[in-house]
Amino acid sequence: MKKWLFVVTALFALLIFALVIGANTDQLPGPIDSIYRLPRGDKFGHLILFGTLSFLLNKSALALFPKQNPARLVLTVSLILSIVIALEEWSQVLFPSRLSSIKDLIAGYMGVFPAALLAYWTR
Repeated sequence: MKKWLFVVTALFALLIFALVIGANTDQLPGPIDSIYRLPRGDKFGHLILFGTLSFLLNKSALALFPKQNPARLVLTVSLILSIVIALEEWSQVLFPSRLSSIKDLIAGYMGVFPAALLAYWTR
């Protein structure tokens, strides 16, 4: 069971990485760009994408380190992910086609923490 979870987590992280590159170069795929252009579509995207990534990373960490304190592990993974999300949001100031937004950051965090709790509760 662990192996498929790690593969899915890695593939999902790569998907998000590809979307970030696409957004930074103003080359998002058509369907994704359509969602992004909807009112608050980018906020919804942050919430869903980072929430899903949080769930997958936390489930993977819990499977990989079963002897660790699960609450501490989920908190650590979630805080690291939150720092990465903040750095990615801040990095948008380096790209003329992007806007760094506290609302996007909050939307990402709104996905991370409930998903982390779900991963913890379903361990």
